[in-house]
Amino acid sequence: MTDETRRSGTHRLVLGDEAATLRLAADLAAILRPGDIVALSGQLGAGKSLLARAILRELADDPTLEAPSPTFTLVQSYETPRGGVLHADLYRVRSPDELDDIGLVEDLDLLITLVEWPDRAGTRLPGGRRLDIVLDVDPANPETGRIADLSGGVLWRQRLSIAIATRLLIDEAGWDDARRDYMQGDASSRAYERLTRPDGSSAVLMISPQRPDGPAIRLGKPYSAIAHLAENVDAFVAMDRGLHSLGYSAPEIYAQDLETGLLLIEDLGTEGVLDGEGAPIPERYEAAARLLADLHRHTLPTILPVTEGRDHIVPDFDRGALAIETELILEWYAPHIAGVTLPAVTQAEFTRIWNRLFDEILEGPGTWTLRDFHSPNLIWLPARDGLAQVGLIDFQDAVIGHPAYDLASLGQDARVDVPASLELRLLAAYGKARRGDDPGFDLAGFARAYAILGAQRNTKIAGIFARLDKRDGKPAYLKHLPRIEAYLRRNLEHPALEELKGWYQAHLPTLFADV
Repeated sequence: MTDETRRSGTHRLVLGDEAATLRLAADLAAILRPGDIVALSGQLGAGKSLLARAILRELADDPTLEAPSPTFTLVQSYETPRGGVLHADLYRVRSPDELDDIGLVEDLDLLITLVEWPDRAGTRLPGGRRLDIVLDVDPANPETGRIADLSGGVLWRQRLSIAIATRLLIDEAGWDDARRDYMQGDASSRAYERLTRPDGSSAVLMISPQRPDGPAIRLGKPYSAIAHLAENVDAFVAMDRGLHSLGYSAPEIYAQDLETGLLLIEDLGTEGVLDGEGAPIPERYEAAARLLADLHRHTLPTILPVTEGRDHIVPDFDRGALAIETELILEWYAPHIAGVTLPAVTQAEFTRIWNRLFDEILEGPGTWTLRDFHSPNLIWLPARDGLAQVGLIDFQDAVIGHPAYDLASLGQDARVDVPASLELRLLAAYGKARRGDDPGFDLAGFARAYAILGAQRNTKIAGIFARLDKRDGKPAYLKHLPRIEAYLRRNLEHPALEELKGWYQAHLPTLFADV
């Protein structure tokens, strides 16, 4: 498949054979979202049904899916891992008014819609999320070749550019024969796919284009800048190579397109640190705690190379970042979960208490803080030795912060219940390893910082889960909220947090409703 021209926002793709058409289907399926309309035009025999059927199979993650042409039924619906999909063939439609009878224009914002012969719909198909694909026989290769002209609005021009760059990266890296399977991502805007070759070898494709700036909320900066969230793949590449240099199992990077935000990386597998019931495996959690202790004994650089002439500066987990995260509970949890509106004076008291606690943290030691060091981002690699058995992913938001933060992230895993007894084991394993290198390691002071940062992290997460529900339409995260509230209460029992506990009890009593 080659991209011959880009004129007026149109990409012309030359498809040499049916295999190229199937690769185009995989490329398109990877970027389709609910609300998208793919309008397939072209003469009879141009390949509209072939492409539509191939896209359906990709979305369904089922290469054997029976996807009959809806020439006579006009529409056919499917449920897929990517959501609902509607396939329509309007060849027999004589008037756009007939679309009302078959319900084609209903709920289009909730479905991925594939439409053959879209001209029969007149103006009934909205254009904002519409991708037009015009297929034709390639006169230079009429037996098997096709030409596809793809065009759409601004949104589609960006997505198509990413899709074409992705195909180029995959092909140039030697993975052109690989099957592409959608992987469930995290709560961010990043997307992931698993590529699998015919011989069974696999890699992971990370699609993370430059993060657009959100609205300025403080000192002219958006939330992502204040909280020091990675805005491109540079941070991942730099941290990945930094972790590799210390002997840790971060994914090897096979290929990269830094400008588009694409990485083809080692597939560390799917074996994690939880058992078949979804409970922590203590020995694996302890191995992760020992990895942190080993990491924290190093003197670590704050400037890391990305590529020749291009560096990444690991930002400080400063007061601004710590504070903006805690304030999420005021902005989202308080009104939407607790059902309270907090007056300015109450919020100011919250800020004053936290600032006193931040003073302690910021006066403490600093190290690489990977930030989401918990079960979704830990891969177990039994074939490797020692600390290399703990595979690491999702560290692009790393900062220079207090070493207690990542251990609190592990010991109070946001996605799984960690019993208090196991949490104490992790603290003991970490402390023992640190004292092995530094007999003077202050375990009591570390435990105090652990409680403060555990409270900070769970305060943030309570706000994030409420925001994911109310703003982003992702209510599934609310099932984790009782766990986060329990962790927060656990931290608030530390004497260092007595004043903060009083504030939460007075103003967010729902945190203690089940106690």
